[in-house]
Amino acid sequence: MLSLREGLASRGHDVRLFSSDVISVVGEPLLADYTCFGTNSRLQAVSQTFNISAYRKLRQIMQEFRPDVVHVRMFMWQMSPLILPLLKKVPCLYQTAVYKAICPLGTKTLPDGSPCQQKMGTACLKQGCLTPQSWITYMTQAKLWQQWRQAFDLVVALSYRMKAKLEAEGIKPVKVVYNGVPERPSRPDLSDPPTVAYAGRLVKEKGIDVLLKAFAQIQNTIPQIRLLIAGQGPEHNNLRSLASKLGIDHNLIWLGHISRSQLEDKFNSAWVQVIPSLWEEPFGNVTTEAMIRGTAVIASAVGAQPEIVEDRKTGFLVPPNDVDALAKALLNLLLNQSLAEEMGQLGRLRAQTYFSEDCRTETFIEIYQNLYSAYHGIENFIS
Repeated sequence: MLSLREGLASRGHDVRLFSSDVISVVGEPLLADYTCFGTNSRLQAVSQTFNISAYRKLRQIMQEFRPDVVHVRMFMWQMSPLILPLLKKVPCLYQTAVYKAICPLGTKTLPDGSPCQQKMGTACLKQGCLTPQSWITYMTQAKLWQQWRQAFDLVVALSYRMKAKLEAEGIKPVKVVYNGVPERPSRPDLSDPPTVAYAGRLVKEKGIDVLLKAFAQIQNTIPQIRLLIAGQGPEHNNLRSLASKLGIDHNLIWLGHISRSQLEDKFNSAWVQVIPSLWEEPFGNVTTEAMIRGTAVIASAVGAQPEIVEDRKTGFLVPPNDVDALAKALLNLLLNQSLAEEMGQLGRLRAQTYFSEDCRTETFIEIYQNLYSAYHGIENFIS
């Protein structure tokens, strides 16, 4: 959203950003123009359902700033559905980056990692996704969302796969706008040792254990290979233990949580970046970030990944949780430097063409103009 604000402002638009005052990473500045109360404590269960602070602050903003169009994203984690009645008299869209509109946890995934095929309600309790106490709170939030969701004239999804899942549960109309990736110079030419990279949260649904097992399979074939792992999360200790059992400790570099600039500097040497997700992620920013760098990608064929990665052109798509398939794809690239170079450069071109920040910004401007003209009854405002 900061990137979108910058892109719109650079084109002459007056744009204001309103968020809660929660800072997700300690030490990072809060860059919103307006803020309301937010928390990641136990109180969040209540505030994400009834955030009076968000309602009052947005009411003030709407009176003072009087926006032509309102763009909402991720409001059900902090601001709560209480803000929706304030948006009924202005053109408004909801860009959902997770499945919160149809799943209280936002993942549409069951505790065992399998996709959820049921509508939210009593199934969330029966399947063990929520406790009885949290179920009451989340269902109250869901009821308020259902009651006031007509405040939005349009829902924007991050991928066509996400659009299909939303529409299957009655969320319409839905338009797709891919996240934009920042432009950057192409990485240097590849050199030894062959290097694999992973970036993301260290959680079960990301499938990092699958990557470690596949890496162990090919270590004897390419003894000098390295694996860079950037990120932190609750699975860190378990993954370190697994790496030790697999005998790949000496080939791994655990980078922890590092800044974007540090990550890009470290990953410049990567021959391939792996996205081994087990769940259907709505998009995949790390995928387009790898592609814009010029790095070949191996990704699980789930969620939006098949829309981003051109199989056997910009990388490889493999079945999720398939160690052998991932190991084979890794060997294909790590034993063929010219193929890794070619796929990386084709991926960079694809990212620049379809996933650039400029493309994202121009698409949203067209959407805003269409919403504005439809709301005010202006025909042919934009062709």
